[in-house]
Amino acid sequence: MLYQAYQAYCDMMAPARLAARAATGFRDRFMDGAETMPFARRLFALAEVVDKSRITHKRPPYAITEVLSGNAMVEVHEEVALDLPFGNLLHFAKPEVTTPQPKILVVAPLSGHFATLLRNTVDTLLRDHDVYITDWKNARDVPVSSGPFGFEDYVDYIIRFLQEIGDPEAGRGAHLLAVCQPCVPALAAVAVMAQDDDPCQPRTMTLMGGPIDTRESPTVVNELATGNSYEWFENNLIQTVPWRYKGAGRKVYPGFIQLMAFMSMNTGRHTSQFRKLYQHIADVEQAEADKIIDFYDEYLAVLDLTAEFYLETIDKVFQRALLAKGELQHRDRTVDCSAIRKTALLTVEGERDDICAVGQTAAAHLLCSSLRPHLKRHHLQPGVGHYGVFSGSKWEKQVYPQVRNLVLAMH
Repeated sequence: MLYQAYQAYCDMMAPARLAARAATGFRDRFMDGAETMPFARRLFALAEVVDKSRITHKRPPYAITEVLSGNAMVEVHEEVALDLPFGNLLHFAKPEVTTPQPKILVVAPLSGHFATLLRNTVDTLLRDHDVYITDWKNARDVPVSSGPFGFEDYVDYIIRFLQEIGDPEAGRGAHLLAVCQPCVPALAAVAVMAQDDDPCQPRTMTLMGGPIDTRESPTVVNELATGNSYEWFENNLIQTVPWRYKGAGRKVYPGFIQLMAFMSMNTGRHTSQFRKLYQHIADVEQAEADKIIDFYDEYLAVLDLTAEFYLETIDKVFQRALLAKGELQHRDRTVDCSAIRKTALLTVEGERDDICAVGQTAAAHLLCSSLRPHLKRHHLQPGVGHYGVFSGSKWEKQVYPQVRNLVLAMH
């Protein structure tokens, strides 16, 4: 009933949000001098805060239209290279770039937010690479007739995407970069491809802040996952999509639950930010207001996960750490990371990461035991938390060069 209660709340608030949106639209079109009237500024500031505090369920735009590649700004166009029921292979094409660049697949998390959370990651990679991303779809918009989507399906999608952008005739694979949660299925996918001697197995694999072995320095997130049984997660967090949506009847882990859990960990900070937003708008400090608006436009856009994927991830990755123990099965076959011999490995961790602690991602090096020493690298980034590993100035100036150099060395 939780999903129905949430939907009822959204329906109840819809008129107020519609009125707030209409008020700000009226201001923008007909009241150029509103900023000279203190009462009007405060009134419209309140309306804009009401409007911007809503949860949405549609993917925000990547809004990457051009990038500095070489010594020139070039246009970027989004193209769907492969359309599958639960996710697209999205290509950021640069038609003006005539010299081939290394193809890299960015494997985005499927953990309640859209892949646009990696906008800065993609924007940076586009300087020197031909970038693709796993653009996951909202499970509540996927009809039940499309079937289930579990952990093994996620692994299959990664393999399928790598095969799509690789060159099997030349025996040449692309490159792979996984951020956070998908590090485990990404490593499993590469291992399966190596076991099959797939000609499209990637040339490099970069794993960033991922829970390869959650037994290493457990965080609050890890303790939450292990502190409750599988049945508790199934009985308390899994909901049924209401009948008004395309995915009606599908069992999901709703994105709004994940969002509320994250926000409850920092309630004071979020409340403070919306107060600051109100004040910035009331004081006509648009640049400062836009920074907060841009953040929450992304943060409050959520997607639902299929129940099977969420529960299997809790069980296989966080509760039993099957890949780390060499016990993970894929299509009735044990995943053997020691089969990886051709794919160079780079692991990246943040010194202050409180979601995937130091050591959890580096555990991949022990699993990839057949890789020669020159094919293994590890980078511990000082002074950053989880998001600083793949977004922000230190990602761009200190972490990204590590990724770029490995790709160039192996391309």
